Amino acid sequence: MADASNLNVLVICGSLRKGSYNAMVANTLSELAPAGMKITRSPTLVMPLYNADVQSEGFPAPATALADAVRAADGVIFVTPEYNYSIPGLLKNAIDWVSRMQNQPFAGKAVAIQSATQGPLGGPRMQYHLRQCLIFLDAFTFGRPEIFIGMVQNKVDAEKGVLKDEPTRAIIKQQLEAFAKFIVKMSA
Repeated sequence: MADASNLNVLVICGSLRKGSYNAMVANTLSELAPAGMKITRSPTLVMPLYNADVQSEGFPAPATALADAVRAADGVIFVTPEYNYSIPGLLKNAIDWVSRMQNQPFAGKAVAIQSATQGPLGGPRMQYHLRQCLIFLDAFTFGRPEIFIGMVQNKVDAEKGVLKDEPTRAIIKQQLEAFAKFIVKMSA
């Protein structure tokens, strides 16, 4: 059972772009987390495209490392952009690999979602699709408050690589506090 005073939370960023706004949001989570919540960035999501023929020869090391990190975490937070109304291919591919493993690591795992986009909506369609995947994987998906950061380019300090917008920081802080309670509840 997870203990709110000592939570290990893995953050998976769905963007590889140098200067990624979602990476900037992910970089900010540690300073917004409640006491006792340790935020750790996931191993790389760069791995071969999922292929059952490749899987028959064994799982690639990055997929195994990601699965091990998810298993070791008390909870997972996805921070990701929306590409073409959906999940970035990089992230979907990583989920596809990890989902094929014995002791599928997302099953029974508390998961929260955050998304940031340069458009006004902040990624709701991606979140809907990611939630559908997580239902299939038997993850416990956190509900509210939801984090959709629209017009993110105006809410970050690109030089420092962090989120600077105080109202957005405040709602993320609320989500992290509620997510800590959710993790404990779901692990009971």
